[in-house]
Amino acid sequence: MKQEIYTFNDSRELANKLAEYFHRTVRKTAESGESLFVALSGGTTPRIFFERLAAPPYREETPWKNVHFFWGDERCVQPDNSESNFKMAKDSLLSHITIPDKNIHRIMGENPPQSEVKRYEKEIKDYVPKDRNGHPQFDWIFLGMGKDGHTASLFPGSPTLQEKEAVCVIAVHPASGQKRISLTLPVINSGKRVSFLVTGEEKAPIVEEILKKTPSSLSYPSARVQPADGILEWYLDKPSAKGL
Repeated sequence: MKQEIYTFNDSRELANKLAEYFHRTVRKTAESGESLFVALSGGTTPRIFFERLAAPPYREETPWKNVHFFWGDERCVQPDNSESNFKMAKDSLLSHITIPDKNIHRIMGENPPQSEVKRYEKEIKDYVPKDRNGHPQFDWIFLGMGKDGHTASLFPGSPTLQEKEAVCVIAVHPASGQKRISLTLPVINSGKRVSFLVTGEEKAPIVEEILKKTPSSLSYPSARVQPADGILEWYLDKPSAKGL
């Protein structure tokens, strides 16, 4: 695994640079006649990144037809619910760009979780190429990290962290009891490029533990993200990186 750490003054600067990298990657993929399979996350920092992509020049100059958007996790809510990761992406990016409907693969949080986790797993398998171990292999996975060190909807101490075979699972938020659907660690760790977007001083202690590989760090699901054959990136603002 190759790891890269990037530090920026603030979330705006982070989003600007990431948008530049993303645009360049899509252009290169399109020039080869291929598609880029991307898993998105929710959160404040991704929203700023999406808003930058939705503005000139990226809105017009990115070959969006060569991008397939999936989601790393979703709350079991209606797609127009304010808590929906899909709604956030739609409002900040998808409704502002020209992209085929068939390239948007949302988790249908309004469906019964048991049936939706099976439907979404099939959709991922139908579209996303596989790695040498048979896992779907996304080209780029974006992740956030919670104040408890969770990522996607994989929470500390959850049995979902032990899942070895499934593509996605039903997760339960430990405090609210809200059900969610999330990609599993084997799928995340098969990604070619996996990028954490982390901002805020309150996350600095966990960032420090994970990146310094302290003995306690593996209690955080985010520390278990270790793409064997891919690149792991950390995009941090200065407050979140203060312990490094």
